[in-house]
Amino acid sequence: MRTNTGLWWLLTVFFALVGVVYIVWNIVAHPDVPWYNAIEWVGAVALVFTALMAALIAFYISRVHNAQGGELPEDILTSDIDDGDPELGEFSPWSWWPIVLAFSAALAMIGLAVGAWMVPIGVGVFVIAIVGWVYEYYRGYFAR
Repeated sequence: MRTNTGLWWLLTVFFALVGVVYIVWNIVAHPDVPWYNAIEWVGAVALVFTALMAALIAFYISRVHNAQGGELPEDILTSDIDDGDPELGEFSPWSWWPIVLAFSAALAMIGLAVGAWMVPIGVGVFVIAIVGWVYEYYRGYFAR
């Protein structure tokens, strides 16, 4: 995680430097207009805010690293692959409900683009799919 923090601080410096170069280049390229009109504001603001967002991520990662009280298994050279495996929960590889759920989302989005009458149908299929996915272990062969 320390490496990630260093990379994000490096990106912060890079974007800040590129933003300054971009602003100065625009001012130098247009000597006939006042400096505040010579700056191309969209690119300048985008680069400055990208530097600020990279600094925000770097600060957050450094705070998390300091708060966790140690290194992650991914950062230790002598760790095994199994050291970083968390418990992800139980997932059904045979379940068809996620496909129905994706179909309902696609149907609702197509309804927004094509006709509003399709959106309630997509929402209805969504409700059926989410109930089926939640309760699939309460009926049939896999009931518990």
